[in-house]
Amino acid sequence: MSGVEAIRAQALAGVAHGFLGRRGGVSGGLHAGLNVGLGSEDDREAVAENRRRAVAAVLPGADLVTLYQVHSADAVTVLAPFEERLRPRADALVTDRPGFALGILTADCAPVLFADRDAGVIGAAHAGWKGAIAGVTDSTLAAMEQLGARRDRIVAAIGPCIARASYEVDEGFLARFAAADPENERFFAAGRPGHHQFDLEAYVAHRLAAAGVRTVEAMGLDTYADPERFFSYRRATHRHEPDYGRQIALIGL
Repeated sequence: MSGVEAIRAQALAGVAHGFLGRRGGVSGGLHAGLNVGLGSEDDREAVAENRRRAVAAVLPGADLVTLYQVHSADAVTVLAPFEERLRPRADALVTDRPGFALGILTADCAPVLFADRDAGVIGAAHAGWKGAIAGVTDSTLAAMEQLGARRDRIVAAIGPCIARASYEVDEGFLARFAAADPENERFFAAGRPGHHQFDLEAYVAHRLAAAGVRTVEAMGLDTYADPERFFSYRRATHRHEPDYGRQIALIGL
């Protein structure tokens, strides 16, 4: 009814979830569409309405739980809702309680949703390059295991994020990843002189598989290249725009 687009992953079939873009929201201007970013300069009432619409499209009546994201590897276990102003500084959420919509905000970084259906445990992680290399997905898996999940049963889906063709990085960036593991060079393609194209989605998928997740679905959707459908921090930067919107990925029981 609201026109909100919730992109579903086959791997998470049967679990309430969705990767949302900018369609179906009430914001205008640079933030046009479903901007859910509390840290953006958008109208607060518009952001609140967009957040309500997002939850209604995925798990009507659920309590939305989001974080103050800081590009860390920290995961938080959600046992009760917390106020917006008391959002923990972390980048992943897990729970085994029904009635919560775990939300991760992105604007090029990779949103990752997790579920162990048998255990009734879910998770959501914000994996930008800093969090990804620091192990935010590993932290999410460990936190889910504390609630009774088993990583050989956990399935994961990687939502819309900046794709390799759109993600130019410099030599120093590549060196950081190569220092962590020389085999990480496989996630970089040659670019213009002194630069490379980084495949964030493939790197996150690799980290999940290496950690023992048997089913990993990569959606293959490029936030940068599709301005009608997704917000993108890098695109806004390249266009010299003063601000940018954020989209949300949601999962709940």
